[in-house]
Amino acid sequence: MTAMPFVDLTEQTRILSRLVAEVPDAGLAGPTPCPEYTVGGMLGHLMGLAVAFRDAARKDLGPTTDTAPDPAGVSLPGAWREELPRVLGELAGAWQDPAAWTGMTRAGGVDLPGEVAGAVAVDELVIHGWDLARATGRAYVPDGAALRASHAFLLAAAQEGDRGGGIFGPVVPVPDDAPLLDRAVGLSGRDPGWVPPTAP
Repeated sequence: MTAMPFVDLTEQTRILSRLVAEVPDAGLAGPTPCPEYTVGGMLGHLMGLAVAFRDAARKDLGPTTDTAPDPAGVSLPGAWREELPRVLGELAGAWQDPAAWTGMTRAGGVDLPGEVAGAVAVDELVIHGWDLARATGRAYVPDGAALRASHAFLLAAAQEGDRGGGIFGPVVPVPDDAPLLDRAVGLSGRDPGWVPPTAP
């Protein structure tokens, strides 16, 4: 995987927290651009990855960093509206420490250089923010620095043939003059034109 320089995740986690606050209870069972996740499942996944990458930044290795993502095993805590923004804030704070971007750490059961783990965290926040916004019909403008870093990470992974051990789907072709977010989404294996299916 490709590393990147330091990125401040504060604004991107705030954007994501605002999206979380707007998710209606009635929409938790709805689909997302990731077929394996409902909206509720995506929120549970975000909770798990926020905890894992917070602890990866702190080099606090253990069960939270040793477990690979498993859509079938995702659960959403009852207090998710309060807990998820709190954990996202802790994630951003942990990656503000320059030491987080150095040395080795672990996330998802994979040992990674700190700067690579940081790159993955940035990308997860940007792309899953799009997933959540698109699934719930919300506008989405990610933090510019985070978006540029996510696109650079995904582009390098595609060019190197490194698809993150299967965490990305096949690249979806997107015009070169498309908005940067659409190009990042396509590189992540998603269709930028995805919308929730209309109920019959």
